[in-house]
Amino acid sequence: MEKSFDLKKNNSARYGMIDAARAVAIINMIAFHFIYDCFSFAGDWVRFSSHPAAIIWERFICMSFIIISGISLNFTRRGYRRGLIVLLCGCAVTAVTYFFIPDQVIWFGVLSFLGCAMILTYALRGLLNKVNMWVGTAVSLILFILCYDIPQGYIGIFSYPLIKLPEAIYELKWLAFLGFPHRSFFSADYFPILPWIFLYIFGYILWRAVKRYGLDKRLERSVPVLSAIGRHSLLIYMVHQPVLYGVCWLIFKFINR
Repeated sequence: MEKSFDLKKNNSARYGMIDAARAVAIINMIAFHFIYDCFSFAGDWVRFSSHPAAIIWERFICMSFIIISGISLNFTRRGYRRGLIVLLCGCAVTAVTYFFIPDQVIWFGVLSFLGCAMILTYALRGLLNKVNMWVGTAVSLILFILCYDIPQGYIGIFSYPLIKLPEAIYELKWLAFLGFPHRSFFSADYFPILPWIFLYIFGYILWRAVKRYGLDKRLERSVPVLSAIGRHSLLIYMVHQPVLYGVCWLIFKFINR
C-alpha cells in the first residue's frame, strides 16, 4: 500500500530544481520562437514550422511544460484560481493573434490547454490520489500514446492507425478544443484536451513516485538565475513574443536598408 503524502510543500521553501527545469523549457521556447519569428519576417514561416526538426523541437518544449505543470499542481491549494488565470492568459493570446496576426491565429494553444488541464486535474485530484501510482502513470502514458492522433481522425500508436473515428465528430466545430478539429480549422499553436490531458495527468501522478523514493529532497536545491526565471515563467511567456517581434523588426529593418 502506498504511503500518504502532503501535497503542499512548506510555504517557506520551493523545489528549486523544478523551477530550473521550467526555466530551461522557457529559454528553449524563446529560442524556438525567435527563429520562428525570423522566418515569419522573411515571409516563409511555414517552411520552418513544417520542418521535421522544428516539429520535434516544438513538441519537446511543450511536453516539458505540460509534465512540469502537472507535477507542480501538487504544490498548490488554489488549483482552480491558478487554472483560471492561465486560461485567461490563453484567451488573451488568442485575442491578440486574432486581431493583429490573423494568418497565425492561435485557437486553444498551450496556455489555454494548461489552464483547462489545471482545473480538470485539480477537480479530479481526490480520485487520482487514490489510484496506484504505477498503474496511474502507466495508464495515463498509454492513453496519451493511443490518443495522440485523435486530432488526425484516429486512435493509434502515434502514426500507426488502429481505429478510425467517425467523420461526423469532426464536423462539429465546437469540439475542436477537445481534439476533434473540423476540416477548415487552423491554429498556429494547438493543444486540445485529447490527447494532452493524459500527459498532464502523467506528470501529476509521477510526483508521487518521486516522493515515494525520497527523490524530492534532491530537487530542493536552488539553481542561481534559472530558479528565478522558472518562478516567473507565465509572465515571461506573455511578454516574450512582443519583445521578439520588436527585435526581429529592428533586425529586418536594418537588413533591408
